[in-house]
Amino acid sequence: MYWLSKTFHRIRRFRRRLLIFLSVLGPGIIVMIADNDAGGISTYAVTGSKYGFSLLWVFLILLPMAYYVQEMTVRVGAVTKRGQAEVIFEGFGPFWGWFSIVDLILINWLTLITEYVGMTAAMSLFGIPAWITFIAVTIILFTVVRTGQYWTFEKITLLFCLFNLVYIPAAIWAMDTPTAPAWSKVFQGFYRPEMGSFNIDLLFIILANLGTTITPWQLFFQQSAVVDKGLDIHDIGFGKAETFAGSFLTCLVAVFIIIATGAAFFYHHPPIEIADARQTAEAIVPLLPAGHGDLARKLFAIGLFDAGFLGALCISLATSWAVGEVFGWAHSLNQKVKDAPWFYLIYLLMLITSGAVVLIPGAPLVTITMYVQVVAVTLLPASLIFLLLILNDRSFMGDFVNTRRQNIMNWSIVVLVIAMSSLMGVSTLFPELFK
Repeated sequence: MYWLSKTFHRIRRFRRRLLIFLSVLGPGIIVMIADNDAGGISTYAVTGSKYGFSLLWVFLILLPMAYYVQEMTVRVGAVTKRGQAEVIFEGFGPFWGWFSIVDLILINWLTLITEYVGMTAAMSLFGIPAWITFIAVTIILFTVVRTGQYWTFEKITLLFCLFNLVYIPAAIWAMDTPTAPAWSKVFQGFYRPEMGSFNIDLLFIILANLGTTITPWQLFFQQSAVVDKGLDIHDIGFGKAETFAGSFLTCLVAVFIIIATGAAFFYHHPPIEIADARQTAEAIVPLLPAGHGDLARKLFAIGLFDAGFLGALCISLATSWAVGEVFGWAHSLNQKVKDAPWFYLIYLLMLITSGAVVLIPGAPLVTITMYVQVVAVTLLPASLIFLLLILNDRSFMGDFVNTRRQNIMNWSIVVLVIAMSSLMGVSTLFPELFK
């Protein structure tokens, strides 16, 4: 009977821990899935079409990087009960506080443009004009957050996260085309890539993949979401586990997008080079077996719209939370519009002003989409350094300061990002060095 009693005890303990995990579930999954936004989808599509599977190894590095960066926000949010903008102002003073918030607003606004680019492009595949998409999406995005309950926002957003998985069947179908290589070629991309010579184009693509996987808005969003959700120090372990699950899923989806575009375009004879996700959806139709082509086109369109929608939702919220923290305005999804008017007004203004850019005739939308990813990664080190200094300050974190292993990992990430950004800057100024 002892073993039976012990078994029941383990089942009850597992059930209790599972319920706690499900209650904590939200910020980490949402922020990481939303990271595969419209700009990210286009970046991965271009990566596959230009380099096939040879850059898949990058995600073996990006997975731990994404996790170690984002789990810091879980600890800071749960311990301090404050968002990152508020903590930076308190810990480093107004100068650095304003520096960080202006950087955040600028890159968030630019990134929001790419989300609207993705959503309007996706809906155009179904014959819907850009202006209708802009108006309808903006209304829906505002409706999602104005319920006055964080719980409602989170559950709706988690539902949208499921649509990010539509790229997996598209990749499987693409690997069934006559010109696609064997799956062994995919695995080779992780451990024995064939990249050719190192040049500025390769550096740009690697940096763009890095910039779309780890961005400043994610740091601000997850920390503020942890605070708004009401997580505390007892939830940190579950929050970290959820963040790892989100990091794994976002890298998994990115890998399948590259597999789909690599199989369909790079290994096609002759190779087909595409510029964005919309072109991917159109070009893939004649390459797949009958029936699969049109379905894959629709899946790409749905996935692209969903990516842009999630990205716009989270990026606008990250901005509203940060601005509300700085000015001391009410800034919670648990408050109605009348109780937090400035919070919702900032959110709406970010959507309207960025989305309107997409409607400008002749705007270089593809160029904006790619370069925003690179700009994001160049601004990332400042946000990471602020976060790391806070995590080593006992007056903020108490017993939850960084361990030696965490410091080694996180400072290594900062050094890598700075080195990659500097290399990109040098290559831009002196392109002859990389010929």
